[in-house]
Amino acid sequence: MEDKKVLIVEDDEFLLQMYSTKLELEGFKVLEAINGLQGLKVAQKEKPDLILLDLNLPEMSGFEVLSQLKRDDDTKGIRILILTNYSQKEDIDRCLGLGADDYLIKAHFVPSEVINKIKVILEKEEE
Repeated sequence: MEDKKVLIVEDDEFLLQMYSTKLELEGFKVLEAINGLQGLKVAQKEKPDLILLDLNLPEMSGFEVLSQLKRDDDTKGIRILILTNYSQKEDIDRCLGLGADDYLIKAHFVPSEVINKIKVILEKEEE
């Protein structure tokens, strides 16, 4: 997974730091954004391989970030893994319908499982 760039868009500072550290230890280059608007800008500029995206974000929701990225030819190929506390089926369906690669509910996954999921999504890309 060397040289793979992961953008974490998360407004919870503790979670942001924890996932950043874990991904860096796995050899990923990590980019960070603390709100939706910043996440969108970083994604457009840096073109990460994958975005770990929360839905409940200040300035622009994760739904909006996801739909804007998937509408733009430059960013529509970026893999997007939703990591959120929203567990409603309609939210899950909406994100997958907008083009997210997967949807994880924070409470149901420990960080190592999230990291493994990121690796699985990125490995699929390389096949």
